[in-house]
Amino acid sequence: MNTPAEPADDRRTGPTALRGAAPDADDRRTGPTALQGAAPDADDRRAVTGKRRIAFAGWADEARMPGLLVLLRSLALADPAVCEDFLLLHPGLPDSALDAARRLHPRLVPRTAGSRLDVFRTTGYDTVIALGPGMVVLGSLQPLLALRTGVAAVVRPGPGGVRPVRDGGPLVIQHQDVKDAVRDALAAGEDAVDRALDEAGVLEPLGSRYDVPAGPPHDDTPVPGSTVVLRFADDAAAGTPAREARERFELDDEAFRAACRALPGTLHPELLLHCALPLPEGGRAPVDLVRRVAEVHRQQGRHDEAVALLTTAVADRPDLPRCHETLGISLMALSRYEEAEAHLQLATVSPDFAARAYGQLARLAWLLGRTEDAHAYAREGLDADPTDGNCHAWYARTRPTAAPATGTPGEQLAHVALFADGHENAGDKVLPEAVRMCFGPDTGPARWHERHVHRLVDEPGLEELNARRGIVVGGGGLFLPDTAPNGNSGWQWNIPDDVLARITAPLAVFAVGYNVFDGQRYRRERFAASLTALVAKAAFFGLRNQGSVDRVRELLPEELRDRVRYQPCPTTVARHLDPRLDDGAGGGPDGGADRDDTVLVNCAYDRAGLRFGHDYGHFLAETAAAVRAIGERAEVRYAAHMPADEKFVHDLRREHGIALPVEPLYLFSNDRIRALYRRTRLVIGMRGHAGMIPFGCGTPVISLVSHPKLAYFLSDIDRPDWGLSVHDRSLGARLAERAAAVLDDHRAAVADVHGRQEHLWSVTRANLAELRDTFGLTDPPAAPPAPQVPGPRTAEPARGLHLPDTRTK
Repeated sequence: MNTPAEPADDRRTGPTALRGAAPDADDRRTGPTALQGAAPDADDRRAVTGKRRIAFAGWADEARMPGLLVLLRSLALADPAVCEDFLLLHPGLPDSALDAARRLHPRLVPRTAGSRLDVFRTTGYDTVIALGPGMVVLGSLQPLLALRTGVAAVVRPGPGGVRPVRDGGPLVIQHQDVKDAVRDALAAGEDAVDRALDEAGVLEPLGSRYDVPAGPPHDDTPVPGSTVVLRFADDAAAGTPAREARERFELDDEAFRAACRALPGTLHPELLLHCALPLPEGGRAPVDLVRRVAEVHRQQGRHDEAVALLTTAVADRPDLPRCHETLGISLMALSRYEEAEAHLQLATVSPDFAARAYGQLARLAWLLGRTEDAHAYAREGLDADPTDGNCHAWYARTRPTAAPATGTPGEQLAHVALFADGHENAGDKVLPEAVRMCFGPDTGPARWHERHVHRLVDEPGLEELNARRGIVVGGGGLFLPDTAPNGNSGWQWNIPDDVLARITAPLAVFAVGYNVFDGQRYRRERFAASLTALVAKAAFFGLRNQGSVDRVRELLPEELRDRVRYQPCPTTVARHLDPRLDDGAGGGPDGGADRDDTVLVNCAYDRAGLRFGHDYGHFLAETAAAVRAIGERAEVRYAAHMPADEKFVHDLRREHGIALPVEPLYLFSNDRIRALYRRTRLVIGMRGHAGMIPFGCGTPVISLVSHPKLAYFLSDIDRPDWGLSVHDRSLGARLAERAAAVLDDHRAAVADVHGRQEHLWSVTRANLAELRDTFGLTDPPAAPPAPQVPGPRTAEPARGLHLPDTRTK
């Protein structure tokens, strides 16, 4: 396939650029929700992240509907790892006429349309792959999902010039490239549209395998093995190779569902649920199918559905270790710990699953405060498989050590946070210390009582917390449903509502973030109830960006919304908390004479599908171009916050021949991490703390926006142009251009960072003054002299900074 070149005229400049309007409000999506009740809501923040909205589309009237059903079956069976929305355009058919199509596709979106040309009109999608009822799909369409420009088609010259639309073949339409002249031509018919596309210069060639004509009705020519889309102008006669290829997809509903379930390899989770549910009554479904469905439920946060399915499947069946493992993990996510432990114990009887099950048992015991049991479980897992990394991690974490010196409980603050150790996220190592630095220079055990946020707050835990002079929860993106899920709160703090209600020590939620990913599904009921109780209980409730403030307020009753405040992440004001960060190594307004001549790059790969969608290849190619350009001005090095981040380095070397030296920050001390970030000239980061930590050290940053939180932070400091969406068409050129601007006038860039910090520090100081009264602590530290910095580049103050409005009314 000839991949279209990327144009350079896309003028969007920041992560907040909207890539397409939302679909019509009356879209009726179908699928597993109709069979199993309401599905978890999905967060949609494409307008913030720039993530493309993609759909397949097809037009059919009543006569063409049978052909469309064949197309839908072929799409699922030939490319089962793909499940995007399918925009079914029709001339106003009754709703009942669409039921057969709904049974074949879990994400059907019906729309009334005059003709198939309406795929060129604004649909609410950025990319539309137009197919037709005369087509069958024989191979993967995933390469089409990665196309980014123009209108792609198999172009065949004909009378009067090229005629991709009149030929009726597949089209890949990028709506931002469809000019007004093309839409104006729709009423004049297919010939006019072909001419408009040709004159607009937006046609991009596709390889011929994406549109292979079936030939005359009695043609016995074999279908080429490379064919991806086979298209029939007229129905082929029975017995011809083309007709036989089509007949594979002329199935009744039950045969189609069975064929999907039997496919080898990856089956998209939504397609699996659509073809498997409802399961037969009376336990007649194969156990492996039940487990696969339960695993999808578990991964999508529907732990109760997973438990309901598996409890029936494993009844009186101790010989199903894989099912017991999934059931145990799901029960743990519901905080049904005793049942979870029993099922995970049953999973250990199989040598194939023993190490994995023991690793989960170690985590369960640790959550409950049974550290010795956790260590023993981890050791048993290593006996079963000495190479198991999870068991190694738990064995190290729970190894007996000398009890640390502690202070007097009544003089300590309890700190509830995610405390990283081992090879975990470097940002999660730096953050807890930064939070404590806000309350004074002593960040050790004499002043602070550490309580990991994931450990269950039981009666002894409640006594520990209440014995302290106050409780600080945060910072970090703790409002996230799928990191250590629990049924007690629905977010990362594992505390039941009744225990929360009995907290008597002053409670402050400090610089916590709403970290749900764009497109991530989760059930809000338990989370919203726990959140409401938490806000009502807290003496202070501060979130680390205005985006989080807005999202959390949406989930609260109106009377509690004003209690949600803005508190920047402490890492962003590190220079004001630690004087060592403002020395000649790169903190001063002059940019620091002895900074290293380096640029650090960071990428993130957790939940990669939610981050990149179908654009990872594009992202990698564009960043490779940027790295080459930036490398002509400074040494480019890679800052890995955790081992998984190094995938970027491996992919960049394999795909583009670029080798980058790696700084393994996950092995560094906090001081060494901050020192590295304050000595470099620029950081280009995808992780939130790959931007916030260097920013706090006075180093310029450019954010690679794959999560809303990065755009939220840049909005708060009134610098949205410091971010670029990972989906940006011209990411490489823009990234290189912005990096060059920073390096060319580095002194001004550093001064601008300092200026932005002043706003965040003023908010933090005001909040800390209030908290010191709440906790009965000493006065906040005096503010250091303000550096000379340039003024803001807009007349408006940064959002949500709680500063008085001094503008003339």
